[in-house]
Amino acid sequence: MKNLGFLNKIVFWVNVVFATLLLLSYTLPFVFPKSFPSLSVLSLTVPVLILVNILFFLYWLLRLKKQLFLSLVILILGYNHILSFYRLPVGGSTVEKGPADAFSVMSYNVRLFNRYEWIPEKDIDNKILNFLGRESPDVLCLQEFYYEKEDMFSQYAYRYIKYKTKNQKTGQAIFSKFPIVDRGSLEFPNTGNNAIFADIVSEDDTIRVYNLHLESLRINPEKEVTQEESERMFRRMGLSFTIQQNQAELFRKHSKQCSFPKIVCGDFNNTQYSNIYRQVRGDMKDTFEEAGKGFGRTFNFKYFPLRIDFILVDPEIEVLTHNTFSHTYSDHFPITATLASP
Repeated sequence: MKNLGFLNKIVFWVNVVFATLLLLSYTLPFVFPKSFPSLSVLSLTVPVLILVNILFFLYWLLRLKKQLFLSLVILILGYNHILSFYRLPVGGSTVEKGPADAFSVMSYNVRLFNRYEWIPEKDIDNKILNFLGRESPDVLCLQEFYYEKEDMFSQYAYRYIKYKTKNQKTGQAIFSKFPIVDRGSLEFPNTGNNAIFADIVSEDDTIRVYNLHLESLRINPEKEVTQEESERMFRRMGLSFTIQQNQAELFRKHSKQCSFPKIVCGDFNNTQYSNIYRQVRGDMKDTFEEAGKGFGRTFNFKYFPLRIDFILVDPEIEVLTHNTFSHTYSDHFPITATLASP
């Protein structure tokens, strides 16, 4: 510190703050939102904390100052966090020839097919349908499905669409090219969000596919992040995280009763650095961590990359590929994975 000028001393102390916050964030997967709802909100900022600490490291490196070790050590301690944030683009996103029992799974929050014209562009619904038709995954999990589109998926012989109430027009859908032998809904209480499942038969194997849509944060990044009082926003987000914890616990209890290999798709409305993600994932594999590239951004948030949509699989299921699409037909980006049966 003695060899630093006044400006660099200020930079270093700011560096200390961000390094401490990143170090603190490493404990978040073990922090239950019910106990510390406000602290759990920090999980959404982990991507920016990583990026800022990388910038501090580069800043001190260019000046050949030993202060570079502060952020460097913190980043090394969180090596797994970085791998979950960014994957080097090594290899391709497709396989030339996979196993005979390989199949594809897609998860996509279609935001009601732009029913209320959040995106000021014509034919967004048809663009989504055309995209899904071109990709034609073997198993398709959609969140925020709109009832008017039920007849637009004739390529799928099997389906399970669930609306929370008889008169509700939005819900979740699982479409499959393989037979569905059982299905059901977890019925999250006091919310429009939900989780559904379908047991599909691929080759001679039965696999359970869950489609989760955890409690929404109800944040408009274009307005509320800059205009709403932060105290109100944090309180509402903390409440949403508490509800998510209840939903994650219901899912864990339900999934433990299943003896089949499992695939979990969905919009978690939370990042991979949260306790919610840790509860849902358990010992499952994250297809992005197994075969993804780049940031894996799944939510169209302009300030920094957020990954809140996931495909998780049981350890015995092989992950061959993972791909994140960049189509801006929704506030979410679709993700797909190629898998091989156990």
